[in-house]
Amino acid sequence: MSNRIVAPSPHLHGDFSTPRIMRDVVIALVPAFAFSVFVYGWSAVFVTGIAILSCMLFEWLISRFLLRQAGCTLCDWSAVVTGTLLAFNLPATISPWLVVLGALVAIGIGKMSFGGLGRNPFNPALVGRVFLLISFPVQMTAFPDTPGVDAITGATPLAFVKGALKAGQPVADLLSANNVDLNEMLGGMLLGFKDGSLGEIGAAALLLGGIYLLIRRVISWRIPVFVLGTMLVFASILWLVDPTKYINPLFHVFAGGAMLGAIFMATDYVTSPMSKSGQAVFAIGIGLITMLIRVWGAYPEGISFAILIMNATVPLINMYMKPSRFGGRNPKKK
Repeated sequence: MSNRIVAPSPHLHGDFSTPRIMRDVVIALVPAFAFSVFVYGWSAVFVTGIAILSCMLFEWLISRFLLRQAGCTLCDWSAVVTGTLLAFNLPATISPWLVVLGALVAIGIGKMSFGGLGRNPFNPALVGRVFLLISFPVQMTAFPDTPGVDAITGATPLAFVKGALKAGQPVADLLSANNVDLNEMLGGMLLGFKDGSLGEIGAAALLLGGIYLLIRRVISWRIPVFVLGTMLVFASILWLVDPTKYINPLFHVFAGGAMLGAIFMATDYVTSPMSKSGQAVFAIGIGLITMLIRVWGAYPEGISFAILIMNATVPLINMYMKPSRFGGRNPKKK
């Protein structure tokens, strides 16, 4: 007869198992993956496949031979999600050995060194991505040209626009010199016609995946809305102060990895706050740090750094912004 531990009531039960949540995330990423294959062809399949298989292999090896964990850690699908998100943060033409190295850092350092899923304080895919970006900046910013795409409509445009504006070139002159209509550019960026990493080019596809996750109740609207909303408000203030120096606020929402980070990486259960108010503070911090880096920092893109920085604040946010106990009284309400 097996021993059973029965805890006091209340008992809550739901059908949101870890494998089910992870499978939903994978399904939500399918539209963006399909669009990347449409744009970059077999290179997108190759990079994504290597990233997923490498993440699964390293997790199995570390779990089996270093941590001596019982059971199948691969069955929760978290390694597949990490591999996919890592691939989405890489250029389509990146060297395969860099993909493997990024997977090793993501799983070995970002996840398994803390004990595995549920214990990692930082998003593993972003740990791998930032490591590669800092260690191999040339390879990580060498994006292949997308056929039929204007020169300043994607992730490279962030660097292009930032460099031009730092040199004192007005926005209107920058767009005119490249024969770019601002409205057409923004519309094209929303539809995915821009250069960038595998998961950055399809903003509409990412939004479609985000809607699926909302319908499935895998994520809430708070973090994505507050991240993108903060970026929009910050960029709008700068634009209103000096429209000749700062570009249209929607450019920052559609460009780079803003959509990918806000919808799929900032919403990670393990590395985001538990309470609703905590999630709002967390997301606002991500949006502010992203814009500070984009406008005045050394890197043209800042969403990855912003999420990792705010990941480190989650224990503090959870400490001071605790959700109400089940059946308890909210102290803010009289």
